[in-house]
Amino acid sequence: MHRADHPLSRRALLDVTGVVVAAGLTAGCTSDSARPGRPAPSAADTPTQVPATGRHQAGVTLPHTAQRNLLAVVADLDAAVAPGPLLAELGQAIRTLTAGNDPRLLGLPPGDLTVTVGVGPRLVRAAGASLPGATDLPRFSRERITPQARGGDLLLQICASDALLVPVAAAALLDQTRDRIRERWRQSGHRGTNVPIGKGLTAPRNLLGFIDGIVGPHTSAEQQRDLWLAGPPAVAGGTIAVLRRMELDLPRFAALSVAEQEAVFGRRRASGAPLSGGSVSSGPELGAKTPDGRYLVPVDAHVRRAHSAMVGAGLMLRRSYSTDEPAPGLLFISFQNDLRTFTATLTRMDTSDALLPYTTTTASGTFLILPGFDRKRPLGSQLFG
Repeated sequence: MHRADHPLSRRALLDVTGVVVAAGLTAGCTSDSARPGRPAPSAADTPTQVPATGRHQAGVTLPHTAQRNLLAVVADLDAAVAPGPLLAELGQAIRTLTAGNDPRLLGLPPGDLTVTVGVGPRLVRAAGASLPGATDLPRFSRERITPQARGGDLLLQICASDALLVPVAAAALLDQTRDRIRERWRQSGHRGTNVPIGKGLTAPRNLLGFIDGIVGPHTSAEQQRDLWLAGPPAVAGGTIAVLRRMELDLPRFAALSVAEQEAVFGRRRASGAPLSGGSVSSGPELGAKTPDGRYLVPVDAHVRRAHSAMVGAGLMLRRSYSTDEPAPGLLFISFQNDLRTFTATLTRMDTSDALLPYTTTTASGTFLILPGFDRKRPLGSQLFG
């Protein structure tokens, strides 16, 4: 991770890119795919391109299965910078990068590269104090967050199946805007192997060994209800994102027995099925009890404390990416059309969720993910036009 309170220089960005590309090429020379006699990857192995334009920005529900690699960059706009022109310029750059028409990709095919842009509460309030996205996140327990790692004006979420594409695209976008933004913090992350969870859906395991992101607004009806903003017009088609970078106490969690670990989550570690029975796609039966009156899903289990029915809020589309520096942990990202969905859930978890004692949050922010854009409707024009 790199933190900065000043713009990165062009040379620094190019040096970082060169090192990453060189490292990737070196790793490729020793991988199975490069062994003598092994066929080169075919075009069928290249992920399908994801259109950057449309009603919604790419990188939330498109592609259907989230890419394996992510870099989140949080920055502030300099005081004299107008957000509208900057965002329109970013949108144009994103279109050329994801279409493969930008020489700054250094010859790499764009694959399923997506760049998703969000703006923080300060900028949203400048456009309208009552707009969705204008509210800062409150503080919660188990946080160790420096002022530099809290909040921010601008979010760039860069995702791709090809790990090399992520830093290359980031270098291009940050170099283009380096005289107008100041980076706060960044975090890269990776998702594990996807596990089928039913109805054509998959989810990865997290660093604690459990399947992550089983419950969410997966159907179109659920997404219209809980994910996408319907209005006002300035934000229609957008959503609200929350980012939380967490350190995980892996040794202490690993010291628990499997049964104790499962009681923390309320699910079976191997299958993802709730402790109340059924399959990974089954909803937990929170009222189910043993013959002696104990809840099958413990009262402090994560699946109970965070359950939307218990919270009285909507569903979150949750994405977690495992991290290995600055410490083993995860970057948690949730998308919802009401910030209360997240804040009410974490407030309830804060009181007694068995998972939280194994986590420490070290960075946090919320961002309005801007509505989609196209050639005639630049990125951010609905809000800052």
